[in-house]
Amino acid sequence: MAAKNALLEIKRSLDSYVGEKILIRANNGRRKMIERTGILEETYPSVFVIKLDQSDHSFKRVSYSYADILTETVELMIMRDDEPVRVCIER
Repeated sequence: MAAKNALLEIKRSLDSYVGEKILIRANNGRRKMIERTGILEETYPSVFVIKLDQSDHSFKRVSYSYADILTETVELMIMRDDEPVRVCIER
């Protein structure tokens, strides 16, 4: 039950950043990290959606689960004046 509460708290934290420009760092396997920028478009009960900047990405949108944040597979930062600021997420 504690894990479910942690996921709910992560979702609630991200709800306040919907519409904000973010930097996402995600583990892409085999020690490869991808880094992309976009807008946090929507949060759903199990996943959140990011609309990627189209300048250099082939995908328009990506989605990740809140468990990806909990397990630190994904790291989010809010962009303030073109500088990333760590997102404060309750766990």
